Amino acid sequence: MNAPYFITGIGTGIGKTVVAAIIAEALEADYWKPVQSGSDEGTDNDWVRHNLTNTQSIVHPEVYCLGAPLSPHLAARMEGINISIERIREQIPHYNRNLIVEGAGGLMAPLNDNEFVKDLILALQARVVLVTRKYLGSLNHSLLTASACAQFNIPVLGWVFNGYDRGYEEEIMRWSGYPRIASIPETQHPGKVFVKAMAESQRASIMNSIC
Repeated sequence: MNAPYFITGIGTGIGKTVVAAIIAEALEADYWKPVQSGSDEGTDNDWVRHNLTNTQSIVHPEVYCLGAPLSPHLAARMEGINISIERIREQIPHYNRNLIVEGAGGLMAPLNDNEFVKDLILALQARVVLVTRKYLGSLNHSLLTASACAQFNIPVLGWVFNGYDRGYEEEIMRWSGYPRIASIPETQHPGKVFVKAMAESQRASIMNSIC
């Protein structure tokens, strides 16, 4: 079983789910989001399942599906649940193809009172794809995330840039030391057509970068 690919990034609302779907589509890989909060407003599982077009990818069920749109540890606390990384590790799907794992929030999003998303990455022995999106302050957030990955010895494959221009991308790569996996244009309408188009146009770059 190959080590999974873990999609994390510089924060919430930066396009991790769209990027995870694009990579899953490009590689015909399985998708798994073990911790979902905010399920009262819909789940990322449902979105990915609806927007993949290949017939090979399997969308695996969550281990924790929490209603409140809060940090996972707070959403779990509201439901009287303690998120266990060991339980997640034990329930990693058995698969015969690549597995794309999407994290909740950013690298330092708390999962319980003592552990963070970065601890889940290490427990799964996953290889990381970092997603960054251009906004005021994103350069700082990108480099802080890269620095944390280096601090915790997290294996990073590179960046997926969401809505950046090449100037910013080159600077982030130079300062972080991590290469570009793909560049995704900003869109107001991510969906099945966009995911398929990006998977096709970025497939060679994705495969050369992470496979």
